[in-house]
Amino acid sequence: MLNMRISLYCLFMLLMAASVMGQDLNTKNIIVVTLDGYRWKELFEGPDDRIINNPDFITDRSAMAAFNGAHIYEKRSKLMPFFWNVIAQQGQLYGNRNYKNKVNCVNHHLLSYPGYSEMFVGYAAKGVSSNKEKDNPNATVFEFINEQHAFENKVAAFATWDIFNYIFREKQSSLPVIAGNDPPPSHAGAHKKDKKGRSDKETFAYAMDYLEHERPRVLFIGFDGTDFHGHGGRYDKYLEAAQQADKMIAELWAWVQAQPDYKDQTTLFITTDHGRGSGKKNWRNHRLLAPGSRHIWFAVMGPDTPAFGELTFKGKYYQKQVAQTIAAFLGLQYKAAKPTGEIVQTMVAAPVMADNESRSGNALEQTSNR
Repeated sequence: MLNMRISLYCLFMLLMAASVMGQDLNTKNIIVVTLDGYRWKELFEGPDDRIINNPDFITDRSAMAAFNGAHIYEKRSKLMPFFWNVIAQQGQLYGNRNYKNKVNCVNHHLLSYPGYSEMFVGYAAKGVSSNKEKDNPNATVFEFINEQHAFENKVAAFATWDIFNYIFREKQSSLPVIAGNDPPPSHAGAHKKDKKGRSDKETFAYAMDYLEHERPRVLFIGFDGTDFHGHGGRYDKYLEAAQQADKMIAELWAWVQAQPDYKDQTTLFITTDHGRGSGKKNWRNHRLLAPGSRHIWFAVMGPDTPAFGELTFKGKYYQKQVAQTIAAFLGLQYKAAKPTGEIVQTMVAAPVMADNESRSGNALEQTSNR
């Protein structure tokens, strides 16, 4: 009973804080980063003992010493120091299911394209069910933002996975999307195409170069290493890719805070497209037959986000809420073809509320509450 009262009190305080914050948003820019297929368990608990001690999935035994610890708080801080030393102190983290704080995908395909589509379109679209190379039938929130006068030609996307050219429907949207083996911006220097594709480090380098020279107001960076090594069954490399992403995000944030036109005017939003299997063997896979694939997480930090840290009370949030929340940070009301997920109110004091009704109790959503 006491824990329930504490949770209710925390929830009340969160909602009150979000509602009383000033109507004038300080966010002028937003950067969205995704770690493809990165499980909530590693983010909130650190390396999984059942997997890291299994020689079938660990080739580099040094990973055990580098990431292990006496308890989950030590392990997760070793693995993702920026998340736990900075975001957990200055921002918010959603999705620790140990506290029944849940973030779920609504779509039932639990693949990357459907996940990114739900995330950035704002609803689970029936026409998006696979990772096939075909243009998204629906406009994303980035396309919508780019159409607003104040953001015209100030939106860009960089990704390791080449399918983002289709997800963001580059040809129709006119958004600059540098994905897969696309050549980098002209001022980034020479680029040699590689049949194996580019690495997350290269994607990050090109994004940072673009950020420095073009000064976009909205930037997307999509990392792929965690999913790539997850499917390969290399848990050591999966952990290393996560830590590498954490370091790059730390570098990104340090740069942002050193720029007069970005410092204290930029919100950072980080998430994933889908989860992975929760078992000691099926962690390599995702989809409906791998329980845990629906479970994702959010991390956010910026001038309009109260520093509540890790949310340790019961709550349910959905991937489809990302699009409307991104727009809200910029003071925009996202208009989509269908009703979208509602703003995550505890993240941002949003003076603009969606008028395309966002319902949380529809049948599709009820099936994703597990």
